[in-house]
Amino acid sequence: MFSKFFSLEKEKQDRIINAAIKEFARKGYDRASTNEIVKEAEISKGLLFHYFGNKKKLFFFLFDYCIELITEEFYKKMDFQETDFFARIWKAILTKMDLLAIHPDLFKFFEHMFLDESAEIKEELETRKKEITSINFGRIYEGIDMTKFREDVEPEKILKIITWTFERLSDEALREAKLTPEREINYPQVVEETKEYIEVLKQVFYQ
Repeated sequence: MFSKFFSLEKEKQDRIINAAIKEFARKGYDRASTNEIVKEAEISKGLLFHYFGNKKKLFFFLFDYCIELITEEFYKKMDFQETDFFARIWKAILTKMDLLAIHPDLFKFFEHMFLDESAEIKEELETRKKEITSINFGRIYEGIDMTKFREDVEPEKILKIITWTFERLSDEALREAKLTPEREINYPQVVEETKEYIEVLKQVFYQ
């Protein structure tokens, strides 16, 4: 679909991607200006739409690009030799914080993406977010030591409860961010709260 864009030299691709990420991250979908993107990227508006078709397709191209980049780096850093469930979850959180420091613009884009309420992208965005969450939770749980969990509750139910807990924490963090003037997620608070819940869940579900 984006073969014309990928035929460009890498430096020009990066310039366009970085300009678009910066604009969407600063303003969200509705307020993001393609005029500002082409100005920053030093290309014509006609070329931008030649490569991507329209603003919506550009946005979801960036969505896929950012997800792929962060996911690839995330799984390179993850230690899947660690079979303790909660130790692995904690490692995943710390890995995400490492990536946040390395790619602040990408995470700012993610923040606006998850907080965005634009009617034009809302339905497709929700579908894609659910698919990604399901896939990544499945991968994170691969190869864990299930023998540490209590035997009087089905493992599948335990994993569902834990997954729902972390999803709820994420939803609350997003809701709180929407209420702040900066509309920013308080990552240190989320990490600390998650750490507390990990200890509670460990006491409840480990033998």
